[in-house]
Formats: sequence, C-alpha cells, structure tokens
Amino acid sequence: MEPPATCAKVAACVEKFDLNWLLHRAAQKLGSAFQDEALKHGVSMRGQLVLQALSSDEFQRTQLALGAALGLDKTTLTSELDKLERDGLVVRQPDPRDRRVRTPVITDQGRALTAKIALALAEVEAGFRSDLSEAEFGQLRELLSRLLNGDPVPGSCL
Repeated sequence: MEPPATCAKVAACVEKFDLNWLLHRAAQKLGSAFQDEALKHGVSMRGQLVLQALSSDEFQRTQLALGAALGLDKTTLTSELDKLERDGLVVRQPDPRDRRVRTPVITDQGRALTAKIALALAEVEAGFRSDLSEAEFGQLRELLSRLLNGDPVPGSCL
C-alpha cells in the first residue's frame, strides 16, 4: 500500500505506512470500537475478555491460572474480577483443597451478558471490515495467521 500522494513529501508520514504502523493502527481502531461497544453494556473490553474466558469450560480454573492464560497480571485481573463480582457477573469460590486459592465462576447473568456483547462485537467487526470482500477478509486472516506461524503470542489479548 502506497502512502497518499499528500503524504509523499513528508518523510515522517511515509514512515508511518510501514507494516508495524499499519497493523498497530488497525488493531487500535478496532480495539477502540470494541471498547466503546463493551462499555455500552456496562463492562470494559478487558472485563468482556474475562467473562468470555470464564464462559468456556476450558477456563474453569483458578484466578492465577486464568490470569496466566489471558496474559493479565494478578493486580489487573483482581481489579477486573472485583468489578465483575460487584455487578453480579462472576463469583469467586474458595477451592475446597486450598483456602488461599479462589476460582472465579461466571454467573447466569454474566453468561447472558457475554452472549449479548459477543453479538454486538460481531456487528462492530463486520462494520470495521465492510470495505473488504469475504474473499479479501479470508485472505487477510490467512496471511496474519501465517505471519504468526500458528504460535500463540504471549501477553494480553488487549
């Protein structure tokens, strides 16, 4: 992709059209739209990520293991779980084998909200990629997956 003609004379502008800048800006734009949509439903995008993970059987685990799986440090996850628990979306249950260990569990209210937000985020994503044909979007996903070499990237999804 070539920079716009109006940008060609300014070196700093041309440099912003490298792959890192383009990927970062695209992710930033979509992330911001996702955050705005999640907030309309009363949770942050990070909160939605936690709820989504907890709604999966794969993530029925301790707070520590959940944080590691999502790439969230202990303080960040605890703060997010505090908010979700206050809103009745999760409960933290003590582990019967170790009183020091807490297992976050999504409530029915949390599951319902997660499903509602997931539908809303799918609409946001569809709008974001509306300038791409289905074939182009499929190609973009394939190319990005190839760049990642199928390896999960450590760190937060946000």
